[in-house]
Amino acid sequence: MAAYLGEDIRKLGFGLMRLPKKDGAFDMGQIKEMVDRFLAAGFTYFDTAWAYEGSEEAIRQALVERYPREKFQLATKNAAWIGCKTRGDAIAQFETSLRRTGAGYFDFYLLHNLGEHRTHFFDDFDLWNFAQEKKREGLIRHVGFSFHSTPEELDAILTAHPEAEFVQLQINYADWENPAIQSRGCYEVARKHGKPVVIMEPVKGGMLANPPDSVRKILQAAEPGASPASWAVRFAASLPGVITVLSGMSTLGQMDDNLAAMRDFHGLSDAQKAVMGKAQEALRAIPLIPCTTCNYCAKVCPNDIGISGTFAAMNLLTLYRDKEKAVGQENWLVGGHGRKSAAQCVQCGACEEVCPQHIAIRDELRRACDALGLRA
Repeated sequence: MAAYLGEDIRKLGFGLMRLPKKDGAFDMGQIKEMVDRFLAAGFTYFDTAWAYEGSEEAIRQALVERYPREKFQLATKNAAWIGCKTRGDAIAQFETSLRRTGAGYFDFYLLHNLGEHRTHFFDDFDLWNFAQEKKREGLIRHVGFSFHSTPEELDAILTAHPEAEFVQLQINYADWENPAIQSRGCYEVARKHGKPVVIMEPVKGGMLANPPDSVRKILQAAEPGASPASWAVRFAASLPGVITVLSGMSTLGQMDDNLAAMRDFHGLSDAQKAVMGKAQEALRAIPLIPCTTCNYCAKVCPNDIGISGTFAAMNLLTLYRDKEKAVGQENWLVGGHGRKSAAQCVQCGACEEVCPQHIAIRDELRRACDALGLRA
């Protein structure tokens, strides 16, 4: 175990966002078995959120009501940007989480998904001070936040709020140098500020469990018995300063694979790191739209098209051949950020005049409409 913030935590955390369901309801029998196997293997960190529908209640039944409170750490999150009009609305999320989980207190409490337009809610509602008050009352042991945005914005938040004890970041070997995610840059900012890191999306929402064939061949040649997902989790867990790596497990098979990889894990060897380097090179060799998300195009687009978000979705589709997730990515990065669909492009060409990468943007947007089924 590694000791961070006075807690002994092994490097695998159970992410509760993707719990198994049966006939539309949570499969409590399987969830309880997953919890049992996780704890029996010596792991203790569970991660849920107010916004994960049904997850807090499920973990109350599967974990809190079945094990002594000192046997596990429970993390949950406050999403003040969802439906909150007053400070009272935001505070009510904390009270709701306490009631749903029945945990008595939270070992780790996170302000959820800071970045971009979401950050100001936590300042407007003074949730930083609220969390510190609850910490003094013993209802929270450690306060941090999860984050999806740029290294520059992360640096600004950590500078403004040095009281944050840890930060939760999206880190995986595919996004390490991805200009749309900037995993490495965000990680380095957290390290600069001396903040330990909880890692989310180490398998990129399951996509690195089924990587491109060129990547799969490299990993299988190095360790024929190891799953691609185990490589992804171990890459993340090898980074210095990591409290734990969350894996959103949905099946007993995924649980067993992660436990086998992480039970006695002490970091990747130099040879294994070299293998991961080759896998990253193989990913970079796949032809993608060379968008760096500089968003110069967005500044001149007369119709406010979500160009870089559409390109990120198309690159995801090219790499992982998962149309459903690519469409979901487009929905979030375009519509979710107030931009218009590529199907509403008027083909004026202003974007191409300012693109530093000289991308044939209009052609690529037409291709995206066909591939993702986008309609005006």
